[in-house]
Amino acid sequence: MQGGMQCRPNVQICRTQDTRKRSMAHGGARSPQRTFTRHEWRIIQRLRTPLQVQRYLNALPYNQESHGQTLRSFRGVVRHGSAHCMEAALAAAVILEQHRYPPLLMSFESADYLDHVMFVYRWRGKWGSVARSRDPGLHGRTPSFRTARDLALSYVEPYVDWTGRITAYAVVDLRMLGEYDWRLSTRNVWKTERLLQDYTHRPICSSDKRIARFRRRFLTFVNDHPNQKPLYFTGQDRWTELPRQFR
Repeated sequence: MQGGMQCRPNVQICRTQDTRKRSMAHGGARSPQRTFTRHEWRIIQRLRTPLQVQRYLNALPYNQESHGQTLRSFRGVVRHGSAHCMEAALAAAVILEQHRYPPLLMSFESADYLDHVMFVYRWRGKWGSVARSRDPGLHGRTPSFRTARDLALSYVEPYVDWTGRITAYAVVDLRMLGEYDWRLSTRNVWKTERLLQDYTHRPICSSDKRIARFRRRFLTFVNDHPNQKPLYFTGQDRWTELPRQFR
């Protein structure tokens, strides 16, 4: 999937509920103000809502990882001024955690092992997301979905390209990582990726016929418009604003 971060093939290592509870109990509290630089804190204070964070991330160049794979924390994103999908999700989690949103990520597994990650939240009982991608259809969604599964299903059609197909999803609380510094480390935070890979995902079943129809439409579009990204999807009234290059 072009829009997702390329991850190593997932290995389903199931963690028990007791293990998750112990991990939460050992730490995971949001970072106090004193741990942020003044520049970082100004960003956090300016971006108080998911839509504001989405706009901030939209304005950043997409991290193409031209010098090798990275997985930067919020601090790394601010310092380098770019982010790929999971880095954007981590940055959103850190910023919005300071405004009382739990640090929740949604992880997608794909048939081609090119997965996608985004920050998710609930507002007035409805689910929404903050996301960055190289594909327009894999960005954020407004808080208008009854369940996390309904939110995940809104990405099924935009995920289909030459090989992509969502097969499962999970919502993961990063506080499970306990004292691990996924928020402000100056190093790559690979442990967050491993947490998502090891987490049990819920299957998303879609018919082969339906996916084949989506793929034919995609292939026809790229053949007719080789330098454009598809924007023919339904449900765009529930999308958040897209980066300027997709408008």
